[in-house]
Amino acid sequence: MNQCTAVALLPPPEFLIRLAAPGGSRPEAGHLLCELAADHEGDDHATVLWDDDANRTAVWARWSGERATLSELAWCGAIDPRGEDACGLFAGHPSAHAWDIVDPTLAAVDAVLAQECPHLLRRRGVV
Repeated sequence: MNQCTAVALLPPPEFLIRLAAPGGSRPEAGHLLCELAADHEGDDHATVLWDDDANRTAVWARWSGERATLSELAWCGAIDPRGEDACGLFAGHPSAHAWDIVDPTLAAVDAVLAQECPHLLRRRGVV
């Protein structure tokens, strides 16, 4: 299943703008890329911003349209069928688990590399 291709711009919080030294560089907005599967219509887009290992949670940016919110969410507890990987999304996420989501850009790069440089992919364990 392909990854959602939604992108949003997250402006810096007002307190960071106020803290910026006069005449200094102003904090810049950051781009958010949705990490969910493409079929999550009706649910907010989401991307993880940072991990809180101590609490087994992470801070996620979730957005729909122009409005974004930050939420501390527990990690999804699902383990892939091989028992090797935990899902890298939040608990209760819509749609597929992380191991079933394919970034279409990375898949396209891998396809080109497989044709032009197959020896590199064998080293990475892709081929």
